[in-house]
Amino acid sequence: MIELAEQWVIDGAPLDRQIAAVFDRCFAGDYRTQLCGGAEEPLYVPAGSQGELHAVWYREDFARSALHEAAHWCIAGDARRQLDDYGYWYEPDGRNEVQQREFERVESRPQALEWFFAMAAGLPFRVSIDNLSGGDIDDFPFALAVWQRAHRYASEGLPPRAERFRRALAVVFCQPLAIDPSRLLLTDLRS
Repeated sequence: MIELAEQWVIDGAPLDRQIAAVFDRCFAGDYRTQLCGGAEEPLYVPAGSQGELHAVWYREDFARSALHEAAHWCIAGDARRQLDDYGYWYEPDGRNEVQQREFERVESRPQALEWFFAMAAGLPFRVSIDNLSGGDIDDFPFALAVWQRAHRYASEGLPPRAERFRRALAVVFCQPLAIDPSRLLLTDLRS
């Protein structure tokens, strides 16, 4: 497995590019999809023609953003992957409490997957309420929802594309292949 890991990592590349290289190796062939950095805001853009690749754009050079956007892609079904940004709404920073709770309801699944990806890459993980100017919001209910979803994934299994990516990251970053639910601690999720 070490030989495989050495083939997938770009020597000396920043962490986000190493993560993108693993994603591309997993999905550029059969899903015609690549993970791209350098964006001002995350965005999914389906391919415009048969010869092009779908693009999952993450923020700047942020490894966490790369993992998060990969999680969204791993959840999106075939029909959603044909739509710009999967056809989802996005309410920008400054959401009120009702908007924030809806955001959190939608975000618990991708953030739970992001947690598995972060562990596979040997990185720490914290939930992100992504609402810095929205006032004082208690992140505990969201952390609990992410923790519950992660435990559900641990017992039922990750979606197939998510599991493929998680295992590839674990190989490349020399982390355990098996999911250990005892590592999924609610106390680790809060900022």
